[in-house]
Amino acid sequence: MAKKAVYIYERFERFWHWSQALLVSLLALTGFEIHGSYSLLGFENAAALHNSSAVLLVVLIVFSVFWHFTTDAWRQYIPTRKNLQAQIRYYTAGVFRGELHPVKKTRRRKMNPIQVLAYLSLKLVIVPLMVFSGMLYMAYRYTYQGDLRALDFLNLKAVAFWHVLGAYLLLLFTVVHVYMTTTGSTVTENLKAMLTGYEELEEEEAELEST
Repeated sequence: MAKKAVYIYERFERFWHWSQALLVSLLALTGFEIHGSYSLLGFENAAALHNSSAVLLVVLIVFSVFWHFTTDAWRQYIPTRKNLQAQIRYYTAGVFRGELHPVKKTRRRKMNPIQVLAYLSLKLVIVPLMVFSGMLYMAYRYTYQGDLRALDFLNLKAVAFWHVLGAYLLLLFTVVHVYMTTTGSTVTENLKAMLTGYEELEEEEAELEST
């Protein structure tokens, strides 16, 4: 069936996606250096860049939450069991056999059932874990009347554990996400769509989108 270019991703969605990708990359690079995995920028520079990137990411999250609720885009994340088993079969076997995707993407429903669950986990579990533990970590030591003090009621090791766990979960999500972008009709199809906003849909779905 012939295909037609349809405007799927809004300008803010693409800005949010690539800004988030940049900030998460910076957080990962500086975070692993702070953790002692390697030395590139130096501990102080890495820590400063890590904290700045974290603040920018929180600002981006606030704007994205506002955008999702003012545009009703949050409805994209409502879980559904429809086509869930078919999607699991596709990812575990069908994708390696060159089978057609069982769920057709539209502007109103951009994600398949598994993607919805994955992004819900990211937004409701991983990101809040990273942000909350990171804020506790940043607030642990503070200056009061010229004296350096600490929040003694916090178990810093526990905070660090949960923050690092969140980092590894986010890294795992990112690796899977990057791999999944290559499972379109062509290796670069999904990447191109997130750059231009347009995606090639079968004419039947494209016509439904235009009505």
